[in-house]
Amino acid sequence: MKIAILDDYQDAVRFLHCFGKLAGHEVTVWHDHVEDVDLLAERLAETEVLVLIRERTPVGADLLARLPRLKLISQHGVTPHIDLAACSRHGVLVSAGQYGRPSYATAEFTWGLILGAFRHIPQEVAQLKAGRWQTTMGDVLHGRTLGIFGYGRIGALLAGYGRAFGMRVLVWGRATTLDKARADGYDTAGSQRALFEAADVLTLHVRLNAQTRGIVSANDLARMKPDALLVNTSRAELIEPGALVAALREGRPGRAAVDVYEQEPLPPDDPLLALDNALCTPHLGYVERDAYEFGFGKVFDQILAYAAGRPEHIVNAG
Repeated sequence: MKIAILDDYQDAVRFLHCFGKLAGHEVTVWHDHVEDVDLLAERLAETEVLVLIRERTPVGADLLARLPRLKLISQHGVTPHIDLAACSRHGVLVSAGQYGRPSYATAEFTWGLILGAFRHIPQEVAQLKAGRWQTTMGDVLHGRTLGIFGYGRIGALLAGYGRAFGMRVLVWGRATTLDKARADGYDTAGSQRALFEAADVLTLHVRLNAQTRGIVSANDLARMKPDALLVNTSRAELIEPGALVAALREGRPGRAAVDVYEQEPLPPDDPLLALDNALCTPHLGYVERDAYEFGFGKVFDQILAYAAGRPEHIVNAG
């Protein structure tokens, strides 16, 4: 089969052990990010199987109509970027397994951002290379309140990290997850507003859908402490458009650490990058060797299952 892999920014996939599962197939890997439908249609004209890396490239009806040879889209995780109904109309199966494994990579990276922001690590590295010694004063996490918005698999890992660092953990989310947080021995906030008001560090771990889009409003951010840190390694669209930049300029919260953006790759002139109180990273949360081996191994297994006539993890009507 002719297989195309999109958006492999780092040219990483070809060097994974699991890539050997595709031996015998014709595989083309694209490293740049393309949004132009004409160019995508040209590149993918002969493609029979399309591998997507998470949600980096949307696949809509206009593109699908121009890919007559496409039979399968294989990826790992949720599919809000794929027009499933259009896939069904064009006879394209979407194989997208969700394997119930917490993203340790994202959880650990989130904690790294928290430590980096509280101790000004990126700034101090840059200052040291410029010949300046000890230019900032950091803060400890011990004794402070870690607010967790969304107590799913990643949120639960962060709660454990917070406990290990001697923080008070405060959780808000859906009723079922609040029950689980209390059963795990953590405090729960009385409301979303109370969470934002109390947290010294507030980290978002809510799944993006129609109900949660923009769930963090400008008013929520304005209620945060002037020395608080907001962390987002989940989805940029959870925050009301434009609200975070405005809030950081106003000083509530006092700082943010962000790994996800409404437009990715992020343009270098994005206003968030111009703010001294924003620590920004290029969506690295899940970009980690073991996570890639696990995720792409499953994606390639889905392709092999399709080739063997037993497609699995199909999320659209055939």
